[in-house]
Amino acid sequence: MRVLVTGSTGLVGVPLQEYLQEQGHTVVQLVRKTPQSSSQIFWSPEQEQINTSQLNGFDAVIHLAGDNIAQGRWTAEKKQRIRNSRVQATQFLCRALAQCSNPPTHFLSASAIGCYGNRGDEILTEESTLGHGFLEEVAKDWESATQELPPTTRVVFMRFGIILSAHGGALAKMLLPFRMGTGGKVGNGKQYMSWIAITDTIRAISFLLDSEESGAFNMVAPHPVTNLEFTKMLGEQLSRPTLLPLPAFAVKTLFGEMGETLLLGSARVLPQRLQQANFEFLYPDLPAALRQIVS
Repeated sequence: MRVLVTGSTGLVGVPLQEYLQEQGHTVVQLVRKTPQSSSQIFWSPEQEQINTSQLNGFDAVIHLAGDNIAQGRWTAEKKQRIRNSRVQATQFLCRALAQCSNPPTHFLSASAIGCYGNRGDEILTEESTLGHGFLEEVAKDWESATQELPPTTRVVFMRFGIILSAHGGALAKMLLPFRMGTGGKVGNGKQYMSWIAITDTIRAISFLLDSEESGAFNMVAPHPVTNLEFTKMLGEQLSRPTLLPLPAFAVKTLFGEMGETLLLGSARVLPQRLQQANFEFLYPDLPAALRQIVS
């Protein structure tokens, strides 16, 4: 296929491009800077600038772009950036693709399990009701932003959980303090963490690209764990103690709403639809995933 990718320099975008090229696909990046080659196309969703004629003829679009929700406190300005980079950018891209004489057959859009909200130990699947709150509303509007695509385009919403990689994301930030022996549970440690190894993330995207399925897919491994379990397993893999907890009040003081939502919120999410479609995880269990990543 000829595939257009947004967010191509991010945690998922970089290894995804390599994987797709290894599979024989042609990858073109949608970038916000001056293109450096014929494999790049400029766009500015903030200024609503894009050359629609350059979007013709792509078989698929994989839309990963979005402001980093875990970087900085959630000020009013930060919240607006988070929302605009997802909802408005997706609306603009979909309107531009709808104007093409030859629009893509497949549109795979990033979303997040944050759409379910803080649900304790409730088991969540793609059939579960969605939550109410800032991230939940952003995620719902993010998915709804694809409605302007033509009806001939198959749309998939990839609801990502915590993506485990040594090169970025939550785990990369945790590795240094845990290696120094200063890691520990967050809050009471009972909150569920729904995770997926970066390798399985890339494989699952490729799997959905090749399928005929549409709608929402939870991009998580089949065995979510509590924060306490995650802490112990990471400590074991690194052969380090995990005796220094981060109390809930400290999370709220240091990180505000962002920390309360991302670090203390609980989402026990299962990849029901991926499993029904017979996707095989290389790393369904956390110890094996951590062992592969931290090595």
